[in-house]
Amino acid sequence: MRKTISVKDTAVVVVSANNSDYISLTDIAKYKTDDASSVIGNWMRNRNTNEFLGIWKTLYNLNFKPIEFEGFKTEAGLNSFTM
Repeated sequence: MRKTISVKDTAVVVVSANNSDYISLTDIAKYKTDDASSVIGNWMRNRNTNEFLGIWKTLYNLNFKPIEFEGFKTEAGLNSFTM
């Protein structure tokens, strides 16, 4: 099921699946700028974001490969790092 909520006059899509709700990061990023991809890209470069994603994946993704993820963690936060 898909619905839209309004957050600070910005439309944000919410998708419900398996008794969980998922919000659109792209819609949230559009609050800052029309170029949501740059906001999300900069957020994904952040070392803390990558550490959080690694922990989340370890907990919820049975097929997650933590050894392969180490390369991302090592590079995260560097100016040359992109996801």
